[in-house]
Amino acid sequence: MKWEENVRRVTPYTPGEQPKQTNIIKLNTNENPYPPAPGVAEAAAAMDVEKLRLYPAFPEQTALARLLAERYHIGTDQLFIGVGSDDVLSMAFLTFFDSNKPIFFPDITYSFYDVWADVYRIPYERKALNEAFQIRPEDYKQPNGGVIFPNPNAPTGVRMPLEQVEEIVAANRDVVVIVDEAYIDFGGTSALPLIDKYDNLLVVQTFSKSRNLAGMRIGFACGQPKLIRYLNDVKYSVNSYTMNTAALELGRAAVQDEAYFEACCKKIVATREAAEERLSALGFVFPKSCTNFIFASHKTVPAREIFEKLKENDIYVRWWDKERINNYLRITIGTDEQMEALYRALDQICG
Repeated sequence: MKWEENVRRVTPYTPGEQPKQTNIIKLNTNENPYPPAPGVAEAAAAMDVEKLRLYPAFPEQTALARLLAERYHIGTDQLFIGVGSDDVLSMAFLTFFDSNKPIFFPDITYSFYDVWADVYRIPYERKALNEAFQIRPEDYKQPNGGVIFPNPNAPTGVRMPLEQVEEIVAANRDVVVIVDEAYIDFGGTSALPLIDKYDNLLVVQTFSKSRNLAGMRIGFACGQPKLIRYLNDVKYSVNSYTMNTAALELGRAAVQDEAYFEACCKKIVATREAAEERLSALGFVFPKSCTNFIFASHKTVPAREIFEKLKENDIYVRWWDKERINNYLRITIGTDEQMEALYRALDQICG
């Protein structure tokens, strides 16, 4: 049809499967296995639904912004809040990557990056990880239109030392460097302290993993005030009211309970370390994870076979039919009980 000539066509991002049945063990989308902080339920019960007839407040003017600024020792003018880190990153692509030069990101990484680049018609180059799935800073010291990478990386779980992150930022002072820290609370050192030193650095985090609020869609970016102003200019040109009232209120309650946040992170890390021992004993190999998942390959049984047999047992993990990683499974860290069920199933499949 003639009109199809003017359609913007891209290959969309494919999220982890979301099964309709509830009696499953869901270890395929890196959700937190624990409920939100108790104060979140209290805030939800106390919410004044009358306020929902009104447009929400601008995020940077809310109690959530003030709490985040205090928590991370920054000004509210250094903070951008959006609908999950995906929305924040999408706005960042649209705002900062407007060059004829290609942006750089790893070849094995969050698979939304090339989707956004295609949607916004941004040229890009994938930089190959080394054999240990590590980012090589020297690959990012060539002329480019911007740089983005997760730290720790996904789906590998491998972290980059902060000095190497700074090395990449310092080598690219003429473009914006985005560090996607969705998993930083499970291991590694945040690049946030570097934002006052580098005016080209944007650090992005999310409430979906360590804050137990994937369903509320809250993400944020930190950078120098000029970066944040540019982000807001683009956001308010697309949709002024991106954050809903409930998310802003429940997000505030989540940030207030620092003790619960830390306790959940510690539990996940402890379960992850135990899982590394158990999976190793079952014949799996994997890079050391600094996230809430393990990126594992079995020594003898193909990943696709394990993936399909686990699914038959109502256990969902993530598998990609992609070059270099098609013999790996990404296994989200669940509760101890969920992980025990996983080990029993794997013992039957791989034993």
